[in-house]
Parts: sequence; C-alpha cells; structure tokens
Amino acid sequence: MTLVAGPVALPTPPRVDRIDVETAREMEAAVARALPADAAILVAAVADWRVDSTAQKIKKRPGEAPLPLALAENPDILAGLAKSARRPRLLIGFAAETQDVLAHAEAKRKRKGSDWIVANDVSGDVMGGAANSIHLITATGTESWDRLPKEEVSRRLAARIADALEGQS
Repeated sequence: MTLVAGPVALPTPPRVDRIDVETAREMEAAVARALPADAAILVAAVADWRVDSTAQKIKKRPGEAPLPLALAENPDILAGLAKSARRPRLLIGFAAETQDVLAHAEAKRKRKGSDWIVANDVSGDVMGGAANSIHLITATGTESWDRLPKEEVSRRLAARIADALEGQS
C-alpha cells in the first residue's frame, strides 16, 4: 500500500510505503509512479492554481505597485487518473463542500470520472474535529452515514472498498 502525502505532521500507518511531496505536480508524478493499483483514494485538497514561476529574479520597484502574480493551473489528479490507461479498478475522490453538498458532490463525481465521491459538509467543525458525517456517492445513488468518529468512518469506508473490489473479481 502506498501513501502519497503532502506536508503533514501525521504519522505513517504501519505497513505503508509513504512518498512525501510538496507540490501538486510532484503529487501527480508520485501517484503515477504508484500505479498499478486496485483502488486509489484521493483525499488531498490540492490547490487549483499555483504561482507561475519566472526564470529570473524579480527586482523591487520602490514606490510602484506590487507586480501582479501570474497563475498557472495545477493538474487535476483525480480527473487525469480517471482518463489514464492505468486507471485503478476503483477510483474514489473526496468533496469538501459548504453548501448544496449532495448536488455539488454528484456533479464532481461525473465531471471527474470517479467511481465514488465521499462528500462532507465542512461549514461546521469537521476540519480538525474528531467526528464526521459523510455521504458516499456512487453511480447507483447516495448513502448517508451518521456522525461517527473519523476512525470509524475510515474503517467503514475501507470495508466498502474491500467489498467492492471483491465483487469485481
């Protein structure tokens, strides 16, 4: 099992190979190197945009307005993986929403080409909290889970993934 992780202080779970990355492009490359895989679970909230780098030093301009930042689009790792010839059998993305959670998450599942989207409402105390309620959105419908400790959410999700992969064999 491979974990591609951005800059976090969380420990690596036992029996997991961890690849640390700092940018979306590094994450995309590390995910590609981790293939093939039966399942891919993409939970990172990768920024949509990055500052486009310049090859030369930008000098201070006393008395002048700051230079505008040129932005470049980051790769969409989930959508790219969905279109890949090496696509995992089960592709799962996450959607952190603040309004119209189910509608936005279902649209994301279709737009990105993922099999499942795990959606949650982050307008409350979810970020940094110990519990969460989620909606598991698949092509066949939506299953809503009551508020549970996050460890239990992950256990249930892992069991669902195992069942789905077993059913595909």
